[in-house]
Amino acid sequence: MSKYVAMLSFTGDGMSNIKQSPGRVKAAQEAVERAGGRWLGYYVTLGRYDGIAILDLPSDETAATVIMSIGAEGNVRTETMRAFTLEEFSDIVKGVPSP
Repeated sequence: MSKYVAMLSFTGDGMSNIKQSPGRVKAAQEAVERAGGRWLGYYVTLGRYDGIAILDLPSDETAATVIMSIGAEGNVRTETMRAFTLEEFSDIVKGVPSP
């Protein structure tokens, strides 16, 4: 499985219905699990983003489907990155040609 970090920002609708947000996070967690993934964590943040979710998903296609489905509800905008573990990064840099 691959790891993803999804950074979330509330839309106007998301802020108008902020009290429903914990339930929406729970629904997103269930969607990730139904897609064959694992929900590794969710954190409310201060600053540019209102929250981050850390996910394990079976493929980029699955990640795109899950993230687009969450965004389609209209409560958050997302920016998602593929994340590599240190072990994966070590394997990647082995293939970098030496100068």
